[in-house]
Amino acid sequence: MGKSTRRGFLGIISASAAGLLPTRAQAAGAAADEPACILTPQAEEGPFYADPKLVRSDITEDKPGVPLRLRLRVIEAGPCTAIPGARVDIWHCDAKGLYSAFPGQSDAHNVDETGKSFLRGTQMTDVAGWVTFNTLYPGWYDGRTTHIHFKVFLDQRTVLTGQTFLPDALNEFIYANVPDYGGRARQRTVINANDHVIERADPEHRAFCAVKEERDRYVATLTLGVDRRAETTVGRAGPPPPPPGVRGGPPPAGMFERPIKDRLAALVPGLKPGR
Repeated sequence: MGKSTRRGFLGIISASAAGLLPTRAQAAGAAADEPACILTPQAEEGPFYADPKLVRSDITEDKPGVPLRLRLRVIEAGPCTAIPGARVDIWHCDAKGLYSAFPGQSDAHNVDETGKSFLRGTQMTDVAGWVTFNTLYPGWYDGRTTHIHFKVFLDQRTVLTGQTFLPDALNEFIYANVPDYGGRARQRTVINANDHVIERADPEHRAFCAVKEERDRYVATLTLGVDRRAETTVGRAGPPPPPPGVRGGPPPAGMFERPIKDRLAALVPGLKPGR
């Protein structure tokens, strides 16, 4: 989808999806009311971290998808003071669920993205602790809900490795309506309600972004509370899985995820089961 077409389509889906997100005033209020001075939970690094040593704010590399601006603020948990000069890395998959820099990608595990660096980048926090990345709304892949990975470094030490998550009603709407995210061989079965990383590392949803709409993009915001003395011990989740059929390959889709009895109620907060 071209950039001009993408902007026009975003206007259409923003109008249709307006009920899935809080208003700008509500989003700002929610962000202000969050217990931002507490530690952000650590979460597994996953198998797809790489450092292409690219300090940049725009990480799209012309990949197709819905524009997303991700704003992260690094503060010290407890005193709630901004931490300038912290290094923040982010990385996530594209609209089709592919990560750069690794082989064995796609639903069939047959796409090689080795040597590529899309949707990865580094920024240093400003005096108020903020970094901003211009990216794309991430897609999904088997076994995980929609997410964006991040790392925070202080004095060359990794003090936080985590993942942030997006509203699932909006995820579902984008995947069902934007062609860049369509054409998948299987249905998405893992959502926020049954994602194993959320259940294990973030049951209180402290790493969920506040999302609002702007004229030509979504904007996701999250405050990251870190401990200056910490050095993360959360490691990789192992190497990327080999293709199906190879010894030690991934288990069948759906083998480990908890089934969802009422998908709509799980996707839309506050909706009673059976509605």
